[in-house]
Formats: sequence, C-alpha cells, structure tokens
Amino acid sequence: MVGSTIEIDLAALRYNFSKVRELVGPSTAVLGVVKSDAYGHGMLPVARELENLGVEYLGVSNCREAVTLRQGGLKAPILLLLGVEEDELALVIQHGLTPAIYRSDVAKAVSATALAAGTKIPVHLKIDTGMGRLGVPFGEAEKFLELIKSLEGIRVEGLLSHFASADEHDKSFSNQQLERFRRILGWAQDLGLNPRYAHIANSAGVIDLPDSYLQLVRPGLMLYGAPPSHELHHPILLRPVMTLKTRVLQLKEVPAGSPIGYGCTYTTSRPSLIATLPVGYDDGYDRLLSNKGEVLVRNRRAPVVGRISMCLTTVDVTHIPAVQPDDEVVLLGKQGDEQITADDIAAKISTINYEIFCNLGGNRKKVFLNSSTM
Repeated sequence: MVGSTIEIDLAALRYNFSKVRELVGPSTAVLGVVKSDAYGHGMLPVARELENLGVEYLGVSNCREAVTLRQGGLKAPILLLLGVEEDELALVIQHGLTPAIYRSDVAKAVSATALAAGTKIPVHLKIDTGMGRLGVPFGEAEKFLELIKSLEGIRVEGLLSHFASADEHDKSFSNQQLERFRRILGWAQDLGLNPRYAHIANSAGVIDLPDSYLQLVRPGLMLYGAPPSHELHHPILLRPVMTLKTRVLQLKEVPAGSPIGYGCTYTTSRPSLIATLPVGYDDGYDRLLSNKGEVLVRNRRAPVVGRISMCLTTVDVTHIPAVQPDDEVVLLGKQGDEQITADDIAAKISTINYEIFCNLGGNRKKVFLNSSTM
C-alpha cells in the first residue's frame, strides 16, 4: 500500500512503565500522562495498556479527551490537567472525572454543581511554584486553600505543581520549587485538607529527583521511550515505542547537475540514484528536514535531498547497494544496527522530541503491535 505507517510497540510501553515502577517503588502511585493522543502514540490503546498494568491514574488535557477514554471503556481515575469549564461539570459528574482547580470562580462553580447534584467532586488543586504558567500563584496559595476549605461540594483529593527545569543538569530551581511545594502541602494539612496525593514529579523528576516522588508521580515522555533531555544525572535505558516506516515508491537514475524537488534547492554533484518515498509533511514529517534529514534503507543511512513535499520525500541512495522498489525505509526507529531517534530528528530542526512525536502521531495510519489484550 502506498504511504507511510506509524508502528506503536506496546511491549516497549510496558517495559518503560516497569522502569517507572522500579524507580518509584510500591508506595508511590503512578499517573500515566496520555494527553494529546498520548503524545501522538494513540490515546486509547496506550491507556488500555496502562490500565492493564495497574496504573493508578490517567492524565489528560481536557474533558473531551477524558470522555473519549470513558467511552472507550477505561475505568481508571482520570485527572483533567488543564481544569474544567463550567458547562462541562455535568460530564465531570457523569463520568467520574477529577479536574485540576486553580481559579476561585471555577472552584465555586464546581462546589455549587456538586451540592446541587447531592455529591462531592474530587479535585486536585494546582499551585504555581515557579513555572509561571498554570496554577494559583505561590503568594496567593494560602488564601486559595482557605477558600477551598469553605466549599462543601469539593473533596480535595490532590495537590499538584509542575517542575519548570527538572530536565536540566542544575537542579537548584527544581529544589526551590519542591521546597515551596512542601510548604504549601503543610498549609493544606494545617487546614485539615489532607490530600491523598501530592504530586510534582514529571518524567525528569522521576528519573533525577527521588525526593519529589511523594504520593504520586506523573511520567509522560519516558513512557514513550525518550529521555526528557540529555542533561540528566541518571540516564535511564528506555525503549522507543514509535516507529515511522514507508517504502521506496520509485528509483530514478539521474545525471550530475540534476535539480531535485520544489525550488531546485538540491542539485546532484554526481550521477545519482534517487529514491522517492510516499511520505511528507502531511504525515508529520517536517518540511524543515528538507536537505537535512536522514532515513534508513537496507540498514544504512541515506540523506534527504530536495524539499520535502506534502506526500513525497526524495533521498539519495547512490551509496547503498542493491536498493529496490518497495524496499522498507525507516524514518524514525531501528533498522538493523542503525537507529534514528526523535532526538536525532529534533536536533536537525532545533526543536524537542515531544514535538516530533506529536507531529508524526498525527499520521492517520497507526499499527499497534504486541498488545497485552490480543
């Protein structure tokens, strides 16, 4: 079939989850972050695997993602990391969801809706300890906790914050955030809120900051087999979950001086063998990889030449013996002893591996391998 395929290795996901369990031990719960289609890996299949593995919580961005999980049969608790809109509160009650709360008006609406329904809604209070993005500002945390204490329709199940730079070698700011978070936790306990889960550790925290484990950790990227950065104190062996494959659609011998692709941005310097691949930026293979990217053909690296098109990419395979039409081509993943990682691709276009996964994961053709439910 013409086109590219994303392969998702669920056995690798299970291995990476086991490494999280090994690090945090049995007394710390795990929230698997599956927001944004599990970083492009397929939210429903990934969440099912994590639930089968006994994950204590799932983390999504919003109510829409959470409802998709519930409709897909997921029973695990689900945290709405971006919070909830007032018009979604009926869905929160219907599907047993847990919103993050960081605004006073929303907290009041949550409580009022819960009381009207004769119930209490579990929430996790999000405090900004230094990220500067989402959460109650640190200086307003005590006042916010006092307000929450007065709202009878809310049950405070969790208290969370988010590291800004735990993936950097210098941990001084992360340690400052953790110290602030512990102070806030102390204030909450003094008020009698006593959240079951306090959590701040992301993947970098899980790997490098064991003091941040507390009652719950939130691994995301490491579940998908990539390191949060290469500045970690304790590198960990993970297994990449995503592979992008295609095939040689056409081989073409061209003379020296031949322009290749839109804009003629590449011209052959010798008689060359050019392979055209049915993959392009419509598949999430970034156009910025034009004349920069590499692919694997017959266990060897081949450079991308010319501009990447919407559905086509050209590579120079002159140096690779015996290439044939329909040969497998790997753009992300392993082939033989060679491997192209999301970090390799990200480095060529000055971005991060997260974006590579999310973009490639938009590919409409995914194949899930090694499911534990098959």
